[in-house]
Order: sequence, then structure tokens, then C-alpha cells
Amino acid sequence: MMKRQFRLIGLVALVVLSACNSKSKGPTDTYSSGVVSIAADESFEPIIQEEIEVFESLYPLAGIVPRYTTEVEAINLLLKDSVRLAIATRTLTKEEMNSFHSRKFFPREIKLATDGLALIVNRANPDSLLSVRDFRRILTGEVKNWKEVNPNSRLKGIQVVFDNKNSSTVRFAMDSICGGKELAEGNVSALKTNQQVIDYVANNPDAMGVVGVNWLGNRSDTTNLSFREEIRVMSVSAEDVATPANSYKPYQAYLFYGNYPLARSIYALLNDPRSGLPWGFASFMTSDKGQRIILKSGLVPATQPVRIVHVKDE
Repeated sequence: MMKRQFRLIGLVALVVLSACNSKSKGPTDTYSSGVVSIAADESFEPIIQEEIEVFESLYPLAGIVPRYTTEVEAINLLLKDSVRLAIATRTLTKEEMNSFHSRKFFPREIKLATDGLALIVNRANPDSLLSVRDFRRILTGEVKNWKEVNPNSRLKGIQVVFDNKNSSTVRFAMDSICGGKELAEGNVSALKTNQQVIDYVANNPDAMGVVGVNWLGNRSDTTNLSFREEIRVMSVSAEDVATPANSYKPYQAYLFYGNYPLARSIYALLNDPRSGLPWGFASFMTSDKGQRIILKSGLVPATQPVRIVHVKDE
């Protein structure tokens, strides 16, 4: 406890010193020291927080202050130069790049990992298979009841919950699943965080949640082959009709091979012309130590080799 208190006191001192220096000299952080703020999509809070803790333990003079927010807000903060590093699931648009270039900035886009969007249901829900086609029909309001997915289901109306209306999860659903169509009102809604989605699904039998897979890892399972026990993770198929043979859960191997259809990339968006602390932290996340943290989280690292272990799914 005393060690943690000492760390917090030291970080406060760094923040005060950095603020005083920045008023007269501008940013004073270096590749491995100083204090900077970063913005990250809330979907990746578990991973980014662990990356920060390990990075700060290796570089005691460095302080990374994360702002976990929506993907929209994270990129807006980068565009406004409020932060020099943002973690998101997309690269910058042409218009966003032009905005940087007009100010003589030349940002970098670095792939960190491959993530999967998990579809979760209540433990009392026996339905464990879903096709992307049926998922699209649910999101657009064409399908509203569990019986339309499984005629034998005893459940009623499907209530789909996302983390946040401006999150990368919602954007992926609209762009990559629904082809740009708006999500249906009534049976599709957004809360605020991934944890709230998990809690809602755990307490509502008719619910279906959409969350980043790194929120679902069973921390006691070092093989990354099991998920949190309070919910059920569905198997998803790219085929029109989901069967046990063509459906996959978002395990690392299925993300790695491309079998799981709801996969997406994670990027570090970097606008740090001074090659200061944001560069240092981004480089750490792509280093062997940083990529091992991603590997342990259940995602597929961009640069770290992945050892595939074949197991029989439940």
C-alpha cells in the first residue's frame, strides 16, 4: 500500500512539474519521462490500463494519464491537439489527414492488435449460435423476437445493448454489419460502458450484448479458452444459417485465422512530431513486452507470434 501511495505522490509531482514547465517552454516530455494524457476507446480499457502499469514500472519518470471515452471523442481530442495519442479501431479519414497536413502535422497509424466483438446472452438463454445475417436482421429491426431466430425458444423480445452510442462498437455494427443503415429503435439501445452491458445481460434473460472480447476473459485461465461465467458467449457464423460446424467463438485462434466474422483491428493514432512520451508508449505497446500483454488478454497481437493450440470447443 505504501508503495502505491509513493507512486501516486510521485505522479502528482510529475504532473505539477510538467504543467509549470509547459507554460514557459511547451511540452517537456521525452521518450521515457514526463507526463502526458492519451485518449482511448473505452472498449480497450482493460488492455490499455495494463500496458500503462507495466510501462510506468519500467520507466518510473513517466506518467501516462488515460482518458477512456468513446472512439468519436478520442479522435476529436487528437484532432484538436488535446492529446498526441489515441487508441481506436479505425485509421484516420482523408479529411482528418488533410486537417493535420494543413497544420504541418504528419500523424502515424500503427496497428496494435486484432480484436473481436463478442455477442453475449444471459446464462438462461439456450441459444448459442447466430449467423451474421440474423444479427443484421436483429440490428435493423427486421427480427425482434427470439422465436424468429429459434422457433423452439421460450424467450420473448430481443433487447440488444451496446456500450455507447458513439463507440467503435456501434460504428462497426452500422458500417460493417448493417452496410451503413441506422440501427433499429426500440429493441436496440446503448448504455455507457462495456461493464454495464455485461451486468445488464447477466440480469436480463431476453438481452443480447455486444462488447469487446477483452472484457470477457477469465483471468484465472491462462490458456484464454474460457470466458466470464456470468454470461454466455455466442458462436457466430458467416454463413446464412448458423450450425455448430460453421460457427465460431471469438477465441484467439479463430481471430488469427479469420474464422470469426466479427473481427476488427486496433490502432495507435499518433501525432507526436517531437518523438516524446506518446511515441515511447506507442513503441512499447508494439514491443515484445507490450505485445505479450495483448496476447494474454485474448486478442491477437500485431507483431508477436501466436502459438495455436487445438482444442475441442464446448
